This record gives sequence, C-alpha cells and structure tokens, in this order.
Amino acid sequence: SLAPTAITCFTRGLDLRKGTEDVLCPANCPLWQFYVFGDGVYASLSSICGAAIHRGVITNAGGAVRVQTLPGQENYPAVNANGIQSQALARWASSFSVTHTKNTVLEAVGRSVSTARPSTGKRPKKPLDKKAGNKDCKADIAFLIDGSYNIGQRRFNLQKNFVGKVAVMLGIGTEGPHVGVVQASEHPKIEFYLKNFTAAKEVLFAIKELGFRGGNSNTGKALKHTAQKFFSLENGARKGIPKIIVVFLDGWPSDDIEEAGIVAREFGVNVFIVSVAKPTTEELGMVQDISFVDKAVCRNNGFFSYQMPTWFGTTKYVKPLVQKLCSHEQMLCSKTCYNSVNIGFLIDGSSSVGDSNFRLVLEFISNVAKAFEISDIGSKIAAVQFTYDQHAEFSFTDYTTKEKVLSAIRNIRYMSGGTATGDAISFMTRNVFGPMKDGPNKNFLVVLTDGQSYDDVRGPAAAAQKAGITVFSVGVAWAPLDDLKDMASEPRESHTFFTREFTGLEQMVPDIIRGICKDFLDSKQ
Repeated sequence: SLAPTAITCFTRGLDLRKGTEDVLCPANCPLWQFYVFGDGVYASLSSICGAAIHRGVITNAGGAVRVQTLPGQENYPAVNANGIQSQALARWASSFSVTHTKNTVLEAVGRSVSTARPSTGKRPKKPLDKKAGNKDCKADIAFLIDGSYNIGQRRFNLQKNFVGKVAVMLGIGTEGPHVGVVQASEHPKIEFYLKNFTAAKEVLFAIKELGFRGGNSNTGKALKHTAQKFFSLENGARKGIPKIIVVFLDGWPSDDIEEAGIVAREFGVNVFIVSVAKPTTEELGMVQDISFVDKAVCRNNGFFSYQMPTWFGTTKYVKPLVQKLCSHEQMLCSKTCYNSVNIGFLIDGSSSVGDSNFRLVLEFISNVAKAFEISDIGSKIAAVQFTYDQHAEFSFTDYTTKEKVLSAIRNIRYMSGGTATGDAISFMTRNVFGPMKDGPNKNFLVVLTDGQSYDDVRGPAAAAQKAGITVFSVGVAWAPLDDLKDMASEPRESHTFFTREFTGLEQMVPDIIRGICKDFLDSKQ
C-alpha cells in the first residue's frame, strides 16, 4: 500500500484528484478556522482534516485518513461534533466521506511519525522553552479566589497552594498562558494582572504573598468586576486569545451570580467554576439559588464546572483542570467571527431583478446568515431593500434568534423600481449601523445589485468604510464592475464578487462567509 499524501489543515475535498485517496493530516490545526459543511457526507469545499476531526476519524493530533469522493447532494446539515461546528449548505456539486485507513498504512505512518519525534515513553526533559512557555495552551486566565470568612485563613492557604500548582502546570510564558489573580471578599481586589508576570516562578511567589481579606464572599460582584475590568489591553490581555475566569467557590456565593455570568458572556469571557465542599442538605436552605453554578458558567454542558470534595489532597485535581483550561476549541464563549459580527444586507429591489430572481437573492442571504450564531449577545443581522427609496426590512435589534431572522428574510416582499445604490448605502450607514457603532461586534455590509446605480456610489461607500464598516459588493447580470470595485473595501479583489446569472449566487456563499471570518481574524491580530 502506498504511503498517504501529506496535506495541509486547509486542503479541501475538491483539491484531491483521485476517487479514493489516503492522506496524512498534520497535528494542531486551528479548529476554529475550519470550514466544514455537512455531517458524514461532506460538501467537497470542506476542509478534509476538519471533516476527519468532526467525524471522529482522527483527533487534533493529526493522522492518516481515507477520503472517498462522492456525488453532490442537497441539504448538507449543520452539526456540532468534536469541537467543530459544521455548517449547513443547500446544495453542492460533489461530496466526500472520511474513514480510517487500512492498518498497514497506519503502521507505516506510525513508524515514520515516531522516528520523527522522541517516543512518548521517556521524553527528553528539556523540550519546553522555559521563557516562551507552553505554546499549545495560549490563554489569558484570571483566577478568582475565595477570600471570604466562609473559607477561613487555613483553607485560604490550601487554596493558594492549589492555584500555584495549576499555574505551574499550565506552563506560563511569554508565548504561553498568562495569569492574574483577583480575590473575592467584601469588595473584589485585583491582586495582579496578566502583564505583571510571565514566568511561573514569579507567579508562584506572588500567589504565596497574597494576604487573606475576609468578609462576605460576594462572588457575583467579583466576577462582574473581573469580566469588565481585568481583560483590557493595557492590563496585558492579548487580542484573539481566549479569556478565562476560573472562579473558586468554597460552599456557595453570598450574592447573585447569574447577572455576572451574563456580563462575562457578553465580554467574551469563558467562566469556569471550581466548587469545593458543596452545600450539605441542611445548608441548602441558606443558598439563594441552588443552580448557581449552571447560571454562571460559560455553557451549562458539564465542561465548565469542576468539583473537589475538600481543599485537602487536591494534587490529583490539578492536571484535569489544566487540560480543560488548555482546550482551546472548547472555549465556546470566546469571540469568534461566528458570534461577534453585525452583517447588514443591502438588497436591490429594482424592476430589472424580477420576482423569481429576487427569491434567489433572499435564499443567498439566508444561506450566509445561517452560518452565524445569532443571539442577543452574539451576531446580528439586518436587511434594507432599496430602489430610489429605502425600506428597512428589519434592524439589528429586531430579531435575536436564527429562526426569527430566517423567517423575516423569507417574508421580504419585492418592491420593484429604480436603482439608487449610493443613497441606500448612506441610509444604511446612518440608520442601521449608526446605533451599533459603539457595540462590541465588527460591522459588515453586503451590497447586492444587478445594475448601474443612478447616483454616485464611491462617496457613500468611502463614508461607510470610514465609519468602521467593511463592505462586500456582490454584482449580478448588468452590475458594472467599476461600481462594484468602488463600493468594496480594500483589498478590492477579495471584497468584490460577480456572477452573470442569479443562480450563481449560491456558489458564492462559502466565499462570503470565509471573507467575513478572515477580516474578523485580521482585525483581532
């Protein structure tokens, strides 16, 4: 059997030439950048390695995969599996499936890989560049420790020991995790920030020096304060790296923690709760809200809560907690392009479009919107239809679920009339994006038109871009290329799209989604 062909993280099914091919996926692909469409049978524009991880054929450690080319189909479903959210696609011309390769190939790979790096039995002791730290665990972490009378001085010291062990095992360093500590008591106190120390030794010393404050635990107050104040760039937070708060709770919180959890999610912070000594049956009457853990964590899926019976003998709990904190792809509350953008669609409703083509335009918009996580704290969608006039179909704040947005798009009625694209862009910048300009999301405008505008588009598009809106122009049929380029953001080539027929819009969906995500990531670097 032939050795498998090495491919990159982003090689797609349609890049392969043979009907069946064995390939070798690299290790440590960035999961959040994968584009995968479908489940089991994947549209050929999906990443092969992404599909293989999604299917469970390999993990993020890479490995050999057998790829089988299949005919195209309709309705590829969106499914979340193994840390990857695949996306739905209405139809695509070809597909593929992924399976394990035959054993002989795996053995060959196993040998070639294991000669390339030391066997895991006894690793040479010095692979970690001490200063750089653990590069596989990039995270900005705030340890929110309990400094209340509830825990007392003795258990407070045991808590410090545990946090110190976690900090050391994380592999703190300039290019690895950075940590800081906040103490929850009557009033929260930020003990040290992410930027203060980048070596484990220094962090350990700073933790040892922490004094016990006492007072009520007021965990909710401390969590809210940490989410709002701790992760600023001037305090050492890094762009595009997961923000995590690990809340240590002895017993139960003395104040409301639910609102603080919502604030943390709005700020893109992943909250973990480590609860020690759960309230006993007799104590439950004193707890304001017995489901306090579920309400504060990033997601109530079991991953973000962690329990220890007491503060004694906690060493065995260090490693599993560190593994969670380093699972980049599980940080569901981090800001990603899917949950942190506002996309406004500007739809040409002029008489040259016609009713049946207008339906194809709406289908295109739905397929783009579908890829994003729409919610009150996530991504938002707005739509304006224009002729000589503009009609705001719905604004960013009208609908906060994907179902409602898709239903609103389906219900848009075709206007018919002239084409004043420039005026429409100005309307959109002022009335639709205006109210969102200080919000946390990045703003995108997708202009769809099928003809020449009667007014100037260059000025209004430049004003939109100056207001922080990234513009994609999508032209169909008679839309002049010069107009499309004049409207599009830089680099113009990657923000301008054109198709001769309305049926060609569908093929552009993945490219628009990818373009939005690329711009989002670039803005975070």
